[in-house]
Amino acid sequence: MMFQTQDRDRRAVGYWLLFMAFMVFAMVVVGGATRLTESGLSMVDWRPVTGVLPPIGEDAWQAEFAKYQQSPEYKLKNYHMSVDDFKGIFYWEWGHRLLGRLIGLFFFVPMVWFWAKDRIPQGYKPRLVGLFVLGGLQGLMGWYMVMSGLVDEPAVSHYRLTAHLSLALLIFGAIFWTALSLLNPKPVGGPAVLKRVTHTAMLVLVLQLVMGALVAGLKAGHIFNSWPLMGDTFVPEGLWFMEPWWLNMLDNAVTVQFDHRIGAYVLTLLVIAAGFVARKAPVETKNAAYLLIGTVGVQMLLGIIMLLKEVPVSWGTAHQGGGVLVLAAIINLMHKQ
Repeated sequence: MMFQTQDRDRRAVGYWLLFMAFMVFAMVVVGGATRLTESGLSMVDWRPVTGVLPPIGEDAWQAEFAKYQQSPEYKLKNYHMSVDDFKGIFYWEWGHRLLGRLIGLFFFVPMVWFWAKDRIPQGYKPRLVGLFVLGGLQGLMGWYMVMSGLVDEPAVSHYRLTAHLSLALLIFGAIFWTALSLLNPKPVGGPAVLKRVTHTAMLVLVLQLVMGALVAGLKAGHIFNSWPLMGDTFVPEGLWFMEPWWLNMLDNAVTVQFDHRIGAYVLTLLVIAAGFVARKAPVETKNAAYLLIGTVGVQMLLGIIMLLKEVPVSWGTAHQGGGVLVLAAIINLMHKQ
């Protein structure tokens, strides 16, 4: 990727933010693996400082395991689990939380350094502070999500999971956009209609990402593991049995999976339209549109394979990461116009 600016400070802060965007991407991928391995409820308390290190020594592991044994997940689901089995799920959740701490550290320390050296370009200080605050809220949201699975049922609220993942994607998008704004301050340009199509595609993508989080939270990917039909029909039965009707869009696993499929088709058509419109755009804009088409195509393929294989950890994690890459590709196209 070629960057316009030659300003030393803009490039330094921009490259740092690109690295932070990559770290958030990694966080989303690890979070997906943590969810799919059913490891998210293995740590039953939140210790932002003392929880940096995992248990050290057999006594510490036994103490940690004893706390887990008091949780609904152990009592109702994993009552057969040994300490060694527990370590397997614990390390996923601990690694997820550790990566979150590292993101906070790698953001805060360079921000303070750039600030002290007066190297933050004009107008970007409030934005960086806002991004740091969002990161702190994400940590709180993660614990708020986990708490919902430590009360009665060994499953987190799908509403809280959706909020947690959506906030992570918002943070990624805001960091990535800010990095591009620093590195490429001038738009490349393109047809006016391309901007309208791209913004419409972004709206559909946002809805699609939220719907994907609901699919994950409701484990809706484990039903109708066929494509392009859902069972024997394209439109399955049971889409609207809940009252009031709008609850189906949030709580009905059949409706949520169906909506997620339809969203994928609509998004694909929109990005193909964007590529068609971008044929006469400047080469950088045109290449960004073609990159978006390729990214969406790969993401749809990942989703189909994941579904047909009944959501294994590997394909499910790849699909969640692919959603972030689609978001990055469409932000890249939007920023060039």
